[in-house]
Amino acid sequence: MADGNVVKMSPFKVGGGLIAAILVVLVAVVLGTQSFTIISAGHSGVVLQLGAVQPKVLQEGLHFKIPFIQTVIPMEVRVQKSEMSQTSASRDLQTVSTTIAVNHHLDAEHVNKLYQQVGLEYASRIVDPAIAEALKAVTAQYTAEELISKRSEVSTKVKEALRVKLSTYNIILDEINIREFTFSDEFNRAIESKQVAEQQALKSKLDLERIKIEKEQEITKAQAQAEALRLQKQEVTPELIQLRQIEAQLEAIRKWDGKLPNVTGGATPFIQVENK
Repeated sequence: MADGNVVKMSPFKVGGGLIAAILVVLVAVVLGTQSFTIISAGHSGVVLQLGAVQPKVLQEGLHFKIPFIQTVIPMEVRVQKSEMSQTSASRDLQTVSTTIAVNHHLDAEHVNKLYQQVGLEYASRIVDPAIAEALKAVTAQYTAEELISKRSEVSTKVKEALRVKLSTYNIILDEINIREFTFSDEFNRAIESKQVAEQQALKSKLDLERIKIEKEQEITKAQAQAEALRLQKQEVTPELIQLRQIEAQLEAIRKWDGKLPNVTGGATPFIQVENK
């Protein structure tokens, strides 16, 4: 004041200014926090602008967004596991219960399309039905016994069918594992009976083959003996007989000690001695 009078400030004006300042700070803080978003590791961010899905997908890290206009929905893109048991029918109309585990993950560059088409419930809406459909389609191509003996082939076909179905929604299939095939008790008993019959048939076949081999061996041995006798018979000639007789006489003379045999009666000695 120029004339010495003191100008007093109204307490209402002072209080109002403080409140306004506090409000400004609060608005600034809120705007600051709403202007940025952090995408965690193993996730991608779907940007919604006034509810509309935007073409840009946010990857891991810190990102700017328009406060109150844009919203970011994080979606996990790491490998996820789905496991289920499914009952289906084989080609020979046997009931087959299959336990399967499926590893899959979302395409990190196209999670916005999946969110737009399906939403966050893609596991129950897409993955599980696709697994069930692929299993039913493939198991119907094989008999119950083939599902066991050709398990690797069945697994490959299920994986390919499932890969095609999931890729439509930008879900990438990593691996599947068919843990077991379970059949009805009647079928299991039939399989067991068949295996027993096959084992008995195999044993009978082996016994027949053994008997056949032994018989062939006996025939071969008899034929060899007959052939040997035939050859021996062919070699016996009158000249050979005469030669053997001469050889026997020579051997007897060689062994004779010069003494006449003692004859007590009956026959005459084979050597005659003349008196002169």
